[in-house]
Amino acid sequence: MASFLCPRAIGSSISPTHSLRQPIRPFLRCLHSTAPTTRHHHRRPAIPSSTPSITSTLHSFSTRRTYKTVEEARSKTHSGPFSIRSAILFLTAGGCMIVYFRFEKDRMQRAKIAEAAKGVGKPKVGGKFELVDQMGRKWTEASLKGGFTLVYFGFSHCPDICPDELDKMAKMIDLINGAPTSATAPIPPPNPPSPSISPDPTSSPTTTNPLQTQRPPLLPIFITCDPARDTPSVLGTYLREFHPSLVGLTGTWQQVKDVCRAYRVYFSTPEGAKPGDDYLVDHSIYFYLMDPDGDFVECLGRQHTPESAAKIIREHMSDWKDGKKLI
Repeated sequence: MASFLCPRAIGSSISPTHSLRQPIRPFLRCLHSTAPTTRHHHRRPAIPSSTPSITSTLHSFSTRRTYKTVEEARSKTHSGPFSIRSAILFLTAGGCMIVYFRFEKDRMQRAKIAEAAKGVGKPKVGGKFELVDQMGRKWTEASLKGGFTLVYFGFSHCPDICPDELDKMAKMIDLINGAPTSATAPIPPPNPPSPSISPDPTSSPTTTNPLQTQRPPLLPIFITCDPARDTPSVLGTYLREFHPSLVGLTGTWQQVKDVCRAYRVYFSTPEGAKPGDDYLVDHSIYFYLMDPDGDFVECLGRQHTPESAAKIIREHMSDWKDGKKLI
């Protein structure tokens, strides 16, 4: 039992001169002899690794898609910032911007032409006038307002130029207004409508009321430069051969001279000429396009085909909506 005594008890039974190592050694030997003979092996806990194992790596390589060349792999994995979808979107946006800027450029060019034609304070082309049509109705510059008007100056005895230009004018009318449904389509009335004044006694009566006719999108006007021979009845018969909606205007020598001066048209008919006299008539060969406000817009010459002229007229019409100018 002495071997199980504590160091304090053992130390009290020996001499103080002895070293303390002597009583401790038997105690340590006693502890070793009584300790269990089985040893416990303490295993270090496994630390999870962040790197994949060899098995998982091989499996991933076996299931991954293979490529024949390096360029093919790069094209599949490194497509870059551009793709087919982004390219289509980029081209679509660029095309829309090009179309928009071209439209705006053409629109501003038309507006520039229209403003340059008006002048400062007084229009350069167009002005006051007072004439009568083939039905004897009074027409003034206010009658042209409310829609687009195409004005042409000529005379019924013109041998070749006027017939060619009136044929062109008829095609332009059909392209803008549509082909007439009847060969005897009523002639549109003046705006505002006015009763007949000083009708020509030789003119044939009409069976329809022209004041109830609606104004077409493009109103065609033919103004004679030969008032002595182009009476209302003569104009009615002459213009009917080209288009049923053509409005023919005539008046006295002074009235026709004033309207030719207002539109900057050359006028050479001598004053006091009689229908049977032999004289020379000369005039300018242009179509004058007037807007719904009665202002001059653009001049169309012989270099324009009916299709190109109709395209220009439609472009100017697109700048207006419900009788108001958009720009």
